[in-house]
Amino acid sequence: MDELRDLIYGYALKNAVKHGGQAKPGSVVSMILSDRPGLKPRARDIARLAKEIVEEVNKLSINEQKRILEERYPHLLIEEEKTEEEKTLPPLPNAEKGKVKTRFAPNPDFVIHLGNARPAILSDEYAKIYNGKMVLRFEDTDPRTKKPLREAYDLIKEDLKWLGVKWHEEYIQSQRMSVYYDIARELIRRGCAYVDLCKERSRELLRAGKACETRNNSIEWQLEHFEKMLNREYNEGEAVLRIKTRLDHPNPSVRDWVAMRIIDTVKNPHPLVGSKYTAWPTYNFAVSVDDHLMGITHVLRGKEHQVNTEKQLYIYNCMGWRPPEFIHFGRLKLEGFIMSKSYIRRLMEENPDKFLGYDDPRFGTIAGLRRRGITPEAIRTVILEVGIKPGDAKLSWANLASVNRKILDDKADRIMFVDDPVELIVEADKCLEAKIPYHPNRPEKTRTIKICPGDKIYINNRDKAEEVRLLGLGNFKLEENKAVFTGESLEYARNKKLSIIQWTPVAQSVRVEVLVPKELELIRVQGYAEPAIREYKVDDKLQFIRYGFIRVDSIGEKYVVVFSHK
Repeated sequence: MDELRDLIYGYALKNAVKHGGQAKPGSVVSMILSDRPGLKPRARDIARLAKEIVEEVNKLSINEQKRILEERYPHLLIEEEKTEEEKTLPPLPNAEKGKVKTRFAPNPDFVIHLGNARPAILSDEYAKIYNGKMVLRFEDTDPRTKKPLREAYDLIKEDLKWLGVKWHEEYIQSQRMSVYYDIARELIRRGCAYVDLCKERSRELLRAGKACETRNNSIEWQLEHFEKMLNREYNEGEAVLRIKTRLDHPNPSVRDWVAMRIIDTVKNPHPLVGSKYTAWPTYNFAVSVDDHLMGITHVLRGKEHQVNTEKQLYIYNCMGWRPPEFIHFGRLKLEGFIMSKSYIRRLMEENPDKFLGYDDPRFGTIAGLRRRGITPEAIRTVILEVGIKPGDAKLSWANLASVNRKILDDKADRIMFVDDPVELIVEADKCLEAKIPYHPNRPEKTRTIKICPGDKIYINNRDKAEEVRLLGLGNFKLEENKAVFTGESLEYARNKKLSIIQWTPVAQSVRVEVLVPKELELIRVQGYAEPAIREYKVDDKLQFIRYGFIRVDSIGEKYVVVFSHK
């Protein structure tokens, strides 16, 4: 019901904004049933909730309605009558066809999540729009604080390929150390960098607008001591290379920021290069060098990097390089899902038996969403709709689910599933055959289930009524432990307004366990599916009729599936 309320809330906001701040329950219901025809059986619930939610929404100011609509339901802002051209991303500043080069630069300390996927998809999309290129660069120069995982390099590439992201060049920063050392030497020669030996005292000095005394030493001295850094003559914390900036800069973090530091790689070996290096470039230094040398023209990244952009410009100015265009956008959060990589890792370490891995469907990782049954098209759609807005964006699960539902609704086969089974014996004067299409839009593709007198079937306990219609089979009166056949007439069922219910033949039923993610819990629902489920393999996406969309997770004597959404 929470998902349904969230869906109605979004449509109520859309209707209110469209009509000067006042939504109408009838209009909201009509919009929902038009866009989500699969919800028609729940029209009564929707109408009841819509009245309540519209009253709540109409109490908000129209500015507040617009704000919530933009933050939580951006996909509802896209009107159906808009052309594809109107839906495209805004143009990049100073961009030329065939000359744009973007990059996605993940830290391989874990798999990527939905927020990480945003710059990847946007960079990929802009490269395509401008007939340009995209670079994939692994930024792995912190083997201590953000220790890379060896398996993450391949896992990230797997996620990107699944998302449809195409890159033309690939680099790993830990394989480019000599490049950074050469640029560092040149910065020293130009008087833009110095070796700081003041250790912890430097922080106090910089906060006071002063610097370590070594800042004013000769270039020859700086080069000599930089080589000592490279040759392991200094231990961790004893020496750093700093970029000279304004010592009176209003932001203390910008003042003579650290470009290279010593890391004890004997204690903290790098997964790719072990303890080969001891002097490691910081993020801002390596990024500045690589963006220039790799010819990056446009950098798309989160607004939390705005200060980093300011720092990096000191490198560009010193070296006489032309900086790329920097486009900063807000954070993207998927409500109800954990997005923090460090938090996910801690949960997995502390509760190894509770979580299924980095692709646990309770996580907001790309692998977790994939396992949940979310399509790459749905992820690309919501990210492109949010675009490069500078403000933070919050996507509700209902947002993503609704986009995914539209994609799957016409493609996913529909089969019967009983999750709260009651066993009934069929009484009939003949054998019956149910010929059921896999999808109402593809009536030519059907499966046949044969039921004879005395056979047993499962139905849902909640579907018990005096008389019902078993989907595709016929009309039945239900007694304590029997289903008595009364006829095949569909017209009779309509006139009597019989409920059409799911069922499965006991002898042929397949045991199914449905994994239902609910925040940090994983509910395991046991039930039975009709024999047609055996036609599907791992990763196939189906719709359990009147239950919801699922993704096949494992097969065998028992099928395990992951519940996606209604």
